[in-house]
Amino acid sequence: MSKLFTPLQIKSVTFRNRITVSPMCQYTSEDGFATDWHLVHLGSRAVGGAGFIISEAAAVSPEGRISPFDLGIWKDAHLEKLQQITSFISAQGTVPGIQLAHAGRKASTNVPWQGRGKVDVEHGGWTVVAPSAIAFSDNYPMPVALDEQGIQKVIDDFRAAAKRSLEAGFKVIEIHSAHGYLLHQFLSPLSNHRTDKYGGTFENRIRLLLEVIAAVQTEWPANLPLIVRISATDWVQGGWHLEESIKLARILQEKDVDLMDVSSGGLSNLQQISTGPGYQLPFASRIKKETGMLTGAVGMITTSIQAETILVNGDADLIIMAREMLRQPYFPLQAAGELNDDIKWPVQYERAK
Repeated sequence: MSKLFTPLQIKSVTFRNRITVSPMCQYTSEDGFATDWHLVHLGSRAVGGAGFIISEAAAVSPEGRISPFDLGIWKDAHLEKLQQITSFISAQGTVPGIQLAHAGRKASTNVPWQGRGKVDVEHGGWTVVAPSAIAFSDNYPMPVALDEQGIQKVIDDFRAAAKRSLEAGFKVIEIHSAHGYLLHQFLSPLSNHRTDKYGGTFENRIRLLLEVIAAVQTEWPANLPLIVRISATDWVQGGWHLEESIKLARILQEKDVDLMDVSSGGLSNLQQISTGPGYQLPFASRIKKETGMLTGAVGMITTSIQAETILVNGDADLIIMAREMLRQPYFPLQAAGELNDDIKWPVQYERAK
């Protein structure tokens, strides 16, 4: 059997293969509610054979949404549809995970197909928050710097969201600390100009992430996986960088975080990124090889051979795929054939195997 289709066990959860559907915002919710679109979108990828599906970013509070149409998990009423979705995913043999998120200064913006930029309050927008009163760009909202009460609310919101995630049937939580959203904003000195215990030194800038993790762990069972997504670098001089990511990974290991989902960028418009197949892989590889922590690789991974090579070389433990999964919901079934793995297909589809 190929490495790609070798099961992976993390705590009490076994992933039937190493193919993971990355969180991808669909901007198709109203008031945070999941819809039939989410059921079909995520369900089809479970039917397609993915071992692990992470739902799109679920806002832990209304003000934590990227846009007015983001998925949410800030109230109990959100759970009924999420339970239907996790039940279907699980019935296909796939592990359902959820990404808990707060957009911070990148909140209250338009959906991508409407051109991004801020949504004003009179058009359904809201006041956004951040570690410091520094806007992401000229056409984004100017945030209000969080005070201690506001920071405590963020922590409490993540805790409550973790409790609801368990009730909704998710088996893995991913804490979103990447792509320029709130927890990443605290990590990076480019967006965090605070002079209190949450700013300045590395230890202070990671403080909120560690407090969020601790709060989540008060509600999340110790036998279920907890993972963190980071941007390993801001791709900007003077920003968050790989050496700090490696240092953070060692600390998260001690805090019983099970895997690092390693992406990059998203914090600054000044970023300079040279993209190409597997362009973010070196970050996951360095973190894994220098800390021994499990990692997930992302970024222009599009073929079975590419994915298999990453795993065989020991550069990562999960292959986390986004756009290729939009193009090919049944990529795992195709990949198994290409790698000569005889995996189980859904019985309804076997005649096409």
